[in-house]
Amino acid sequence: MGTKYGDWLKERREAAGLTQQQLADLAFMTRSHIAHIEAGRRVPSKADAQRLDRALGTGNVLSSFLPDEDVAVADYFEAALQLEKQAVMIREFALSFVPGILQTPGYARAVLTTSFPRVSEKERDRRLVTRLERAKLLDDPDTPVVWALLDEAVLRRQIGGPDVMSEQVDHLVHLTEIGRVQVYVLPFALGAHPLLSNMLTLMWFEDQPPMAYGEGLWMGRIHDTPAIVQELQHRYDFALGNALPLKESLAQLRATARDYERHDRPNHPERGRAEGLA
Repeated sequence: MGTKYGDWLKERREAAGLTQQQLADLAFMTRSHIAHIEAGRRVPSKADAQRLDRALGTGNVLSSFLPDEDVAVADYFEAALQLEKQAVMIREFALSFVPGILQTPGYARAVLTTSFPRVSEKERDRRLVTRLERAKLLDDPDTPVVWALLDEAVLRRQIGGPDVMSEQVDHLVHLTEIGRVQVYVLPFALGAHPLLSNMLTLMWFEDQPPMAYGEGLWMGRIHDTPAIVQELQHRYDFALGNALPLKESLAQLRATARDYERHDRPNHPERGRAEGLA
């Protein structure tokens, strides 16, 4: 979004003689969230804008003139999306699909194309843009720190065909090789593990307690109760302890990408001879 809204908020805050932290306390928000809004990196929710209006005595200006943000996500994911933008560390567990922030355009399009009930091409494209925008948080070379724990099923289930999968897995390899993301694989041989029921995202922040987000079919929930968040962190750590080490996970990712490349070339002579087809 543009910075006019954020600039106006900053002017009102400074005119009131408040620091970002003082305004955050009055509006029941975090200092980092205030900083992101003022810098034009975030759009506050309607409820946040109303609290800011009350804290600054600005009537309904901030809540009435919210910048447009064409974000197409499920209703239950909206709050998690805002938290994702503020996190300084994100640890993902994926059971079926590559996590959204790590998806390539081709993979994301294939996932969205299989949605049920089907949506129009225009709506699908809106959702695709939103998903790819989420990945831009990786443009910062350092923050957030991102770990991805992938059940092997994520790598083995073909989404969009071999060429799409090859590109997607290569993307994971690249992010791991440059040190931007750490990807770990939970092998099929492990059998059952503590995260087998659904996907999980753990998030840590600069100036608020950690939170967790769990998602299943047509439902998602943010967990902020300390005891529950801690239990989910323990489950993640336990599963991570049984995953392949980073170097071995990277080796498996590379091998998987090469397998998809070979499958995408059915007329490859060596493959034909190996299968008795030539």
